[in-house]
Amino acid sequence: MISAFDLFKIGIGPSSSHTVGPMKAAAAFVAELAELGVPARIEAVLYGSLAWTGRGHGTDRAVVLGLCGEQPDTVDLDHAETLWARVREGGGLPLAGGAVVPFRMDDDLILDCATQPPLHPNTMALKAFDAQGRTLLHQRWCSIGGGFIVREGAEEIPRTVTGNLPFPYRNAAELLSFGAESGRTIAQMALANEEALRPPGEVVQGLDRIGAAMLACIDRGLATTGELPGGLKVRRRAAALYARVRDETRANDRPLHETMDLLSVFAMAVNEENAAGGRVVTAPTNGAAGVIPAVLRYYRDRCPGATEEGARIFLLTAAAIGALFKMNASISGAEVGCQGEVGVASSMAAAGLAAALGGTNAQIENAAEIAMEHHLGMTCDPVGGLVQIPCIERNAFGAVKAVTAASLALKEDGSHKISLDQVVATMRQTGADMHHKYKETSQGGLAVNWVEC
Repeated sequence: MISAFDLFKIGIGPSSSHTVGPMKAAAAFVAELAELGVPARIEAVLYGSLAWTGRGHGTDRAVVLGLCGEQPDTVDLDHAETLWARVREGGGLPLAGGAVVPFRMDDDLILDCATQPPLHPNTMALKAFDAQGRTLLHQRWCSIGGGFIVREGAEEIPRTVTGNLPFPYRNAAELLSFGAESGRTIAQMALANEEALRPPGEVVQGLDRIGAAMLACIDRGLATTGELPGGLKVRRRAAALYARVRDETRANDRPLHETMDLLSVFAMAVNEENAAGGRVVTAPTNGAAGVIPAVLRYYRDRCPGATEEGARIFLLTAAAIGALFKMNASISGAEVGCQGEVGVASSMAAAGLAAALGGTNAQIENAAEIAMEHHLGMTCDPVGGLVQIPCIERNAFGAVKAVTAASLALKEDGSHKISLDQVVATMRQTGADMHHKYKETSQGGLAVNWVEC
């Protein structure tokens, strides 16, 4: 089972694959290293997409913070900046226990753009050496999307469900079948599975914490102005756009396009926070972190009868749909392009909204299918290796598509020609056929057709 708390993880920007995953892997490495003694030197080598877009995505910073023992869900952002500056300036890596290991950014953090990693495009190698140059510990990790990490060669996801899960679904057909047999909604089945793993009160508290973190990220983004880091000189737009939408609303008594404007601004606010390295929730990834919060905010603020329970139904349903993509395809832009990030987020949000508004299981599955169908083939081509262009606006469009998909599905009875499982399989096949330059390497698409001067 892939839990809602596996898909929705509180971390930091700008990328779940390139920031959250590498930080977790580096932290796991030094935790194991602590049992072997203090090394004389540590080396990190990034391959594939981590090398091609690592600096733009903050992978170098993430690896350093992880080697200092920091975790993405608990790291203090101000302390992170202090640590990062110290290591960059030659102050070494402070390990647990007080030891400091020399670390030179130019020599000990290597971006290998030539070697093709054998198993996954987001691969990193970590090595520790003693004073005689002998290897104390060597690990290779893959960051497989959404902050998930696995040791290279390890099985990504168990192919058989273990444990006493009441609804061990592996695809949408099984999910609908379990629902028909039990008379339960998708959210109720997802909740039952969660409660098989942890106490019921812990599930509710966790969902509320995730929802609050998502909405707080929108508020921070709407209150912050300035220029995003990275050198593209992209200015934050969400705060000014939000003020403009409110002014237009007061002047024109809610223009017809107000809903689309608000959805767009809410999504952009989150992704501007993400691009600045702020606190965000993977949903299911950082690059797509704005879609689900924007639609959740739309539900809370714009849908009559919205409740806290409805928000939990939204998140549980979205997570159940996201798990289907994670199990049967991918949520990694480096594997399948942005269809696996913004496309999956839009599908999850559409299903969540349809569920919160009282849709049947068939309507929810239809909403998820509609949203994903119209993201098929979307490439991941970030300009300058930064999660800014086209990523920020792309989240806005993903949110609008999600609401549109939910609305269309709720107006029908749930019957449709193409199933969600068929769309998931198509997304996986499309990703496999997609040229690597369109999969988070910044070697194709907008990334090379944009001219700096």
